[in-house]
Amino acid sequence: MWPLYAAGFTTAFGAHGIAASLGAHAEGAVTSLLVLGGLLALYDGAEVLLKPVFGTLADRVGARPVLLGGLAAFAAASALYVLADSPGWLWAARLGQGAAASAFSPSASALVARLNPAAKHGRAFGSYGFYKSIGYTLGPLLGGVLVWAGGLRLLFAVLTVLGAAVAVWAALAVPVVPPLPKARQTVLDLARRLADPVFLAPTAALAAATAALSVGVGFLPVSGRTAGLGTVATGAAVSLLAACAAVVQPRAGRALDAGRLATRSGLTAGLLITSAGLACAMLPGLTGILVGAVLIGVGTGLITPLGFAALASSTPQERLGQTMGAAELGRELGDAGGPLLVAAVATLTTLTHGYAALAALIAVGPLAGLLHRRLNSRGASAGSA
Repeated sequence: MWPLYAAGFTTAFGAHGIAASLGAHAEGAVTSLLVLGGLLALYDGAEVLLKPVFGTLADRVGARPVLLGGLAAFAAASALYVLADSPGWLWAARLGQGAAASAFSPSASALVARLNPAAKHGRAFGSYGFYKSIGYTLGPLLGGVLVWAGGLRLLFAVLTVLGAAVAVWAALAVPVVPPLPKARQTVLDLARRLADPVFLAPTAALAAATAALSVGVGFLPVSGRTAGLGTVATGAAVSLLAACAAVVQPRAGRALDAGRLATRSGLTAGLLITSAGLACAMLPGLTGILVGAVLIGVGTGLITPLGFAALASSTPQERLGQTMGAAELGRELGDAGGPLLVAAVATLTTLTHGYAALAALIAVGPLAGLLHRRLNSRGASAGSA
């Protein structure tokens, strides 16, 4: 399992480590905010397009070869910019990294499910999410240190070594998991399976969690600056958010496996806590920012392992790669859609209203579900009477 955790760390560290450094340390390549936005979008854009494709490929040829190929491609793409320090190669390297992550990220998720019995899926996905959160947390910090010490090329060199090392480690330690035989699936069958509430509910929860996480990381520092806080205080708030998410995920997974936490009630609680965190971010000053960061971190940390465990338990093992790739697509859409929604509302009104809009959107689903279950229970009680 350790190489799979390392793969999760690699994609998170590569995404945030470089993204946090491009604006300030790539003067020759980043000539405008539009160019910066394009470079930032390349990684996520490649993942949106390619994760379902590589997830399906993992079901067909086996998740392990796709994992190893993706890690090796990530190392090769990172090496492009190390060898050729030019703006054009930076675009190529960033696109290659995103495409490679699209291969090894859903493959790692599928292997986490295949290599663990269903009774341990919560713990396994909780640990996987923990190390991925560590990558998100350390990426901007360690990436900034590396760029300060040796420029952007040093950061890409470290990612080259990291990708290659994890690929070798996975080749030596991850067992061969052959693809399982499966019945022929038509496009209609796939659409019907992806439209099933068993898939849609946890995927929507994962997308909501990723949207809130992206908004917290991107906009809480803006709220801090508006309140007159320095970069240390706003940076601490973002680190607190990521740390809370990292700490909660393994505990939520263990509680699920032990039967102390049900998937539906856990996802509902996680969504409501996340929504409450966004609502607290509306409060002025440091208190609102810190409380908002803690609640967003706790809520998203609760949702992530439960969502993936629910998908793994409801999916035939021969379709795990396809399901994980589609679920990762949902997360990427949340990653992009959350900040876009908040930014659009904030442009027309204020950032406080942007937080409120996303908080309301996230709370609608779980509140409607609670109301529906309550009405059903009342109807059942009336019928029995």
